[in-house]
Amino acid sequence: MRDSEFFGHVTAVAPGKVNLSLRVGPLRADGYHNVATLYYAVSLYEEVVATPRQDGAITVQLSERSAFTAVEHTDPESGEKVTAQIPLDERNLAHRAAVLLRETLQERDAVTLSFPGAERSTYGVDLTITKNVPIAGGMGGGSADAAAALVACSALWEAGLTKEQLAELGSQLGADVPFAILGGAAVGQGAGENLSPLLTRGELHLVIVPATTGLSTPEVYRKLDAMRHQAGLFAEEPELDQDLVRAACTGEAELVATLMANDLQAPAVSMLPELDEMMDAGLAEGALQGMVSGSGPTVVFLARDASAANQLSTGLEESLDVWALPVTGPAHGARLL
Repeated sequence: MRDSEFFGHVTAVAPGKVNLSLRVGPLRADGYHNVATLYYAVSLYEEVVATPRQDGAITVQLSERSAFTAVEHTDPESGEKVTAQIPLDERNLAHRAAVLLRETLQERDAVTLSFPGAERSTYGVDLTITKNVPIAGGMGGGSADAAAALVACSALWEAGLTKEQLAELGSQLGADVPFAILGGAAVGQGAGENLSPLLTRGELHLVIVPATTGLSTPEVYRKLDAMRHQAGLFAEEPELDQDLVRAACTGEAELVATLMANDLQAPAVSMLPELDEMMDAGLAEGALQGMVSGSGPTVVFLARDASAANQLSTGLEESLDVWALPVTGPAHGARLL
């Protein structure tokens, strides 16, 4: 008996991530950039519930338990603040993940179920997403949705695919999706999709401060290119600091704090100057280091230990009236509940 027949649905979770280091190379001919990044999964999870449909349709909806449902951003043409809702159609990354997996399985069915009378699945599903990772915040929330959708639908449809196979499939959806499936810590190269998982034997304690305003990742990259051009700087091929990689694997917070770096921080701060004030406030409250997460505008602070992270979280919430979330890492990758 399928789990979905017994429970009526399948539930999977996948973690958000921070980039403890993000080095960006020159603009490539295809419009992307080579990067060298240290992915670090944190204990902030997206949840996707997959419920079977018999009509072959794929739908997406948000759970009422979602911590994040929309985000403000600045319209690049008008310069006005507008509220962007999460798309619940084919633009949603979880929807695209389900479609991609369905197409893959249908191609396999065409070969394995070619004999008369073979039963074919409709591969229909209702996806319900509970969003706990900030939207447009540089933490890979949409990629985590896609990762959880792949794992949930794979179980629902009894695909029999391994995590590695799902990660390879997920690479067609975006550079962060394979990492959300695998979790832990990893070095990412190429556009971020070439992953080298790391063995870790220590943990880090962080505090995440979501922003109320989102930033477009492509726009932040374009701003970086413009700033480099204006300054007459030529970007070299990116490399990671190996001391940082070792310190992150062993959980040496003090050393990690001195080596964290993000080439996208400067353009993100130029677009949202209040990020600078937020990072200064975190340092004043005792953080070892503060940095924009990925393309921003979420800010991540590194704390000495769990107690310090809780104190930092409380201090930031009381002094700035913000939402500050203590998290740990490295967190597990996408998995069934």
